[in-house]
Amino acid sequence: MEGRALSRSAAGRVEALWTKRAHRGVMDPRTEATFVAGRGIDGNTCRSSTRQVTIIAREAWDEMMRTLGAAVDPAARRANVMVSGVALERTRGRVLRLGGVRIRVLGETRPCERMDEAHDGLRAVMGESWRGGVFGEVLDDGLVTVGDAATWEE
Repeated sequence: MEGRALSRSAAGRVEALWTKRAHRGVMDPRTEATFVAGRGIDGNTCRSSTRQVTIIAREAWDEMMRTLGAAVDPAARRANVMVSGVALERTRGRVLRLGGVRIRVLGETRPCERMDEAHDGLRAVMGESWRGGVFGEVLDDGLVTVGDAATWEE
């Protein structure tokens, strides 16, 4: 996918999953995660009624790493899901399907000062074009596995 624009209706895949056990805690990689409608990911702390799950795009992460000349683990973003093959920019209100689970995108995830702790300048490059990802609400109960399809509902 590198080097080509992504369609807003393109099909992609779930590349990675993470949860955290405590506020400001380490991000634990997962091969699968149970999503709970209206709540978020089972076992993940720091859920709210609107920010139940956070999602980043592999292509945006890779572009930021090239810009910074860095090789930071994407877990440093502190998102729950990394997808590839789907553009997240300006998708507020759209529904993203991860395997059999639907996520309604409620907005752009703004980068915080912790991003510069991971790598100097990361916060600034992340603030462009929704590169920090999106947050949303979980609409269905279900299991999401790394490798599942990621597609936009029309």
